Amino acid sequence: MQKNEERIGTVIAVGSNGEGIIKDDGVIVFVPFCFLEEKIKYKVLKVTSSCAYGKVLEIIIPSKERIEPKCLVYGKCGGCHLQHINYEAGLRVKENIVKTCFSKIANLDVEVSPCVKSDFVYNYRNKLQMPVQETENGTVMGFYATNSHRVVPVKDCPINPKWNSSLINAFLEYFSTYGVKGYNEKDGSGDVREVTAKEINGKIIIAVVSPKKTLKAVKELIEILKENLKTEFSLFYNYNPKNTNVIYGDDFKLLYGESTFDSEMLGIKYKTGVRSFMQVNTSVCKKLYSFVAQNVCDNEKGVVIDAYSGAGLMTAILAKRSKKAIGVEIIKEAVEIADNLAKENNLLGKMINYNAKCEDVIPKIVKEETKDNKEISVVLDPPRKGVDVKVINAIKESNVNKIVYVSCMPSTLARDVGLIIGSLVYKDGQIVKPKEINVQYKVKTVTPFDMFPNTKHVETVVCLERV
Repeated sequence: MQKNEERIGTVIAVGSNGEGIIKDDGVIVFVPFCFLEEKIKYKVLKVTSSCAYGKVLEIIIPSKERIEPKCLVYGKCGGCHLQHINYEAGLRVKENIVKTCFSKIANLDVEVSPCVKSDFVYNYRNKLQMPVQETENGTVMGFYATNSHRVVPVKDCPINPKWNSSLINAFLEYFSTYGVKGYNEKDGSGDVREVTAKEINGKIIIAVVSPKKTLKAVKELIEILKENLKTEFSLFYNYNPKNTNVIYGDDFKLLYGESTFDSEMLGIKYKTGVRSFMQVNTSVCKKLYSFVAQNVCDNEKGVVIDAYSGAGLMTAILAKRSKKAIGVEIIKEAVEIADNLAKENNLLGKMINYNAKCEDVIPKIVKEETKDNKEISVVLDPPRKGVDVKVINAIKESNVNKIVYVSCMPSTLARDVGLIIGSLVYKDGQIVKPKEINVQYKVKTVTPFDMFPNTKHVETVVCLERV
């Protein structure tokens, strides 16, 4: 097998990125945008010592579960991976991705529950972030192509909010009318590098990110947005001159509208601002948070520790259903927001927030709480990179009753659960399989949630109980 060859093969499996897997001439070939049992013609793009990568040229025999993608740039934009198959097939792919990660990474054969469905397969996202780039053809706005920083121009995205096309049209009009240039990563020039927006109860918070300290024609932009969006919105300006992958700089300026909008979830009132974290799918977020609370808070006598608690929404939901919920978060600004959240929801005394590293305070919190309470649970909702091994060791040493782990990254989730259970150990700077397993916890349930329909991504909740 050589690069640029055109070959024919049959898909025998689906990989962890939703791509088709073909075994051809003894070589495993990964080919995106094809599905199980399909016979395809493909072009070899890359050959390594262990595998190869290809590109679909023709679907010779399609799967019965293949459908026509709604997106006009599907396959070019790097956002979606599963629009070519029906929704039920996509759910099975995600269940298999989770199960395979546990098997291959954590050496655990777990039963994976059916993936919890999203109420909406399209237009489910409540927030949008679009890079703006200067090209030979002028200023373009869209999404990055897979594994690149080349922007694919987009005028409407079927998985983003219905208002996304109106927002895009408004900014394209603004760019062309007032000579506003997109960002050039090579020399840092340009006027706008990113546009972000999020919806809260029908209201929209918009941020324009720029490498310059000022923005052209602000009043005119506001009028164009009013005309196109026809709903209440806020407009922020963010200055970010750094040539990194981090979207926002430190400096925000409110140009129009309210700084925050009010919202509510599962009985907790909260405010959302330009920097507030939001799960992208509100309907699935409610299902997930309810599921976590049900599996942690058996009664109102238990104490829950919410590690990586962020701005405290989950902590507040847990506090309302337990004797006490304790949030631990390293970012001071987030803890201040969480403290205000507790006050506004009459949870003072029931919701306590610590500004500290989890590994530093969790053992102390557990020791203190076990004096009067027998039931101690921990909720882990870390970033994609997973939980620090020091945190895992601190939780295991604390010997809590229950652990509920929420993750959008199946690979790091499986690794960390393996470390908690003991099917993996950390030794001499390496994670390895032990000769003997000292089991402290067992997996009760593994439940995927389809937070991101039509993409390869999946949110998963694992419930563990002390043996």
